[in-house]
Amino acid sequence: MFVFTNGFFMHVKSFINYLLIEKKYSVHTLTAYKKDLDDFIKFCSNEYDVDSIIDVNYSQIRSWIVYLVNSNISNRSINRKISSLKTFYKFLQKTKQIEINPLSKHKALKTSKRIQVPFSKNEISLVLNSPEELNFEYVRNKLIVELFYSTGIRRSELINIKINDIDLNNGVVKVLGKRNKERYIPLINTVQNSIKKYIEFRNEINSSESSFFITKKGKKIYDTLVYRIINNYFSTVSSKEKKSPHILRHSFATHLLNEGADLNSIKELLGHSSLVSTQVYTHNSLGKLKEVYNQAHPRSVKKHDL
Repeated sequence: MFVFTNGFFMHVKSFINYLLIEKKYSVHTLTAYKKDLDDFIKFCSNEYDVDSIIDVNYSQIRSWIVYLVNSNISNRSINRKISSLKTFYKFLQKTKQIEINPLSKHKALKTSKRIQVPFSKNEISLVLNSPEELNFEYVRNKLIVELFYSTGIRRSELINIKINDIDLNNGVVKVLGKRNKERYIPLINTVQNSIKKYIEFRNEINSSESSFFITKKGKKIYDTLVYRIINNYFSTVSSKEKKSPHILRHSFATHLLNEGADLNSIKELLGHSSLVSTQVYTHNSLGKLKEVYNQAHPRSVKKHDL
């Protein structure tokens, strides 16, 4: 999977194997880490006379940061690259290959917070209530939209659902999340009905694939296809800049919160390891919170009081 051309890269190879075997990171994440480290090593090889990445000091790392800034790379992307490097040096510390992490006191570059606007209930309703077509691709695609919105699962989680993960008797789906953590998510009745309809069409396709979602050729669906399905559907009803599976996940959490679901329950459904990740959705619900507050608080000035 990963090719290392000479001994200079052996430390990186050990690090990638550590992330793969012990941390169980995805191939996508491993590829991103390796690219960041390869870019850094290439810079050091061109700019400095160093025999090993272990010998690099913070001033040399800082010059790489300056180089990245001058290359018009966003602060957010630079911070991600530095995070990869910092994690790498932590690994070298853990394996006693270095004593001091040269990035231990580094502070991330300032970034502006990206506001991810969820789809409105009306936009989702327009998609889900669009005229039906009785063919495999339409039934599959519509179910994908329903499943994203009714469960809040990640794109990778949806793609990796197996046939045996669907339990209609108990009305749940088993999802394999980050770090290979399993969780069970309830399936509402309308989604269960859509699943039954999809299974009928799926059974007509000659496929030995164990994955639940497949293409019309019987192969496992893939990232770009899922993104394209969501983008195509919502491009017809929404003018929002970003129309992706993650925005549907975002919408799921925001709408649940607006309807009174508690944060801990949403955290479990989303598969977050801590509430910190889930709390981002409280910002989108602030308007709803103000509305409830103004209607409920005895000292609030209401329209009918004027």
